[in-house]
Amino acid sequence: MRIVVAIPDAAPFTERLRAGGFTEVTALAPEDVAAAAHDATSAWSAPQARELSGTAAVIAGADVLLLAASRSWLTRDVVELCDRTATRIVAWSRGAAEHRAAEILGVAVVDSTTDALDAVTAVPASTPPVRSQGRVIVVWGASGAPGRTTMSIEIARETARDGRSVALADADAHAPAVAVALGVPDEGPGLAGACRRASRGELTAAELARIAEPAGAVDVLVGINRPARWPELGFERVMRVLETCRDWVDDVVVDVSASLERDEAIVSDLDGPRRNAATLAALESADLVVAVAAADPVGLSRFLRAYPELRATVGAVPVHVVVNKLRGGPLGIDPRGQIRRSFERYAGIERCWFVPWDPRATDAALLAARPVGEGNGRGPIPAAVRRLVGEAISPPMRAVAASRRHRVTAHAASAGSAP
Repeated sequence: MRIVVAIPDAAPFTERLRAGGFTEVTALAPEDVAAAAHDATSAWSAPQARELSGTAAVIAGADVLLLAASRSWLTRDVVELCDRTATRIVAWSRGAAEHRAAEILGVAVVDSTTDALDAVTAVPASTPPVRSQGRVIVVWGASGAPGRTTMSIEIARETARDGRSVALADADAHAPAVAVALGVPDEGPGLAGACRRASRGELTAAELARIAEPAGAVDVLVGINRPARWPELGFERVMRVLETCRDWVDDVVVDVSASLERDEAIVSDLDGPRRNAATLAALESADLVVAVAAADPVGLSRFLRAYPELRATVGAVPVHVVVNKLRGGPLGIDPRGQIRRSFERYAGIERCWFVPWDPRATDAALLAARPVGEGNGRGPIPAAVRRLVGEAISPPMRAVAASRRHRVTAHAASAGSAP
């Protein structure tokens, strides 16, 4: 058995493994493993994929990777690399937070006090896949109107075009707008009703299917119809709802508000409700974040100031940046080039996607209360969103969507017919 040990102060571990009969043991720095995995996954997305080399090749050739469970080192890139190369990950946890982060990624976890031999032999050789349940995709943007709701709707619609089951949840506690934009009633239970049921332990996938409002191929959990109702969207409640959504649909797209402020520091009641709890809970649950910036000097400035706080909030969760409402007027010549250079210089963002400004299409969509792409599938906005979904968001669970939808619908029907 070939073993790679990537934990702080790995020498005692490697010596113990060699003394126990494991001769092919390699020690690597955890940060090198994370960097190599990032480079490898980036190379796979390039037009001409390169073969693995260096540290990535060492990981690919191993049977077991014993890796420190810090979110800085145990990243989704590492999981993807090991998933592709059939290398089993054993996360080495030094506390409850690291243990939970590793469990979220779906890898085996051992405590830091576990003996080295037990760490690599006690876990079954065939571990479960990364996550067979649905994903949580959060759409966030800086303050102002960069187009968070529009992007949420378009991403949900485009993701559902492949036959997958998709839900759209409005978790904006400041200015919810999904119901108005799609013309669905906002008097129903929606996300707040799901939160109430989750707090009582009564929320199921069938119940979510019952309370959701249909909007074409997408099921909608509408937001609160009055901003004063924001205390209903508590942190733990939203976390439980999104976890149940994983059993309901293949992808749930969550529209959240801009503010990431944790107001615990400015209030005396530490157990009281928090205005931004829904946004923070969604980001905590996210498998993927789409960060939206408006393509004008004010919007870009706001985004660059808020982006570091977003990165600190989500940790190793992938963040894909979308520049919305792109046009030449406010930015002059070569707006794409100017934005790319600014993002790379001030935020270290190496890649972003652009969605053009098309006011006629967006106005027509608002007038008809439908997604932009529903009546103008060949327009510039649907084409840009299609590229974003295909390159950055395309879910891996294509085959199970129809069966899951039929299963949940059947459960909902049976629940509705029960006395």
